[in-house]
Amino acid sequence: MTGQVRTVDGRVAGRRGQATRQKLLDCLGEMLGSSPYRDVKVIDVARRAGTSPATFYQYFPDVEGAVLEIAEETAQEGAALDELVAGRSWTGRAAKETADELVDGFLSFWRRHEAILRVIDLGAAEGDKRFTKIRTRILTSVGNSLRDAVAELQAKGRVDDSVNPAAVAASLVTMLASVAGHQRGFQGWGVKQADLKPTLSLLVHLGVTGRKPTK
Repeated sequence: MTGQVRTVDGRVAGRRGQATRQKLLDCLGEMLGSSPYRDVKVIDVARRAGTSPATFYQYFPDVEGAVLEIAEETAQEGAALDELVAGRSWTGRAAKETADELVDGFLSFWRRHEAILRVIDLGAAEGDKRFTKIRTRILTSVGNSLRDAVAELQAKGRVDDSVNPAAVAASLVTMLASVAGHQRGFQGWGVKQADLKPTLSLLVHLGVTGRKPTK
């Protein structure tokens, strides 16, 4: 990675500089889990990382700039969610396995990045185009793969011609993202994680194939 990371003034960061930069991002990411991101101050991040505000400003213009870096890294990982759908079978018993793995992977991704995804959702809801684009990138890859899966089944006569593949995919991805973002809240409704996954999997299976899973 040496030679790819630069300081704010354009200098190439060496190995030690890259390690310091990453530590600052890691500490900020941890702080986002317990504090509203607008309450996080540069001096607090620097202190937690064992360095100074001056060092922080070598790599980031401000806290928001660092938050966007974390968001970008999360978006890159989120793009891989399409691997849970692309090229997978949506017929017979294999379809249930595909739906199960998609749901499990989606919920796991959201749990791992819960803090930054909450910030991304907040920024997008407030109309910040930078966060909106990042959120769209996270959801688009898996959404496109779901759209293609429905279209393929439709071409084979397994899904009714009246179904709009893009609309189905958008609805399913929105459902997954919304549920994933409220996983903790469902416990207040008496919904256990063990019950949530099979329910989501059933809805995804029905949405893509138009049929209940094969027993």
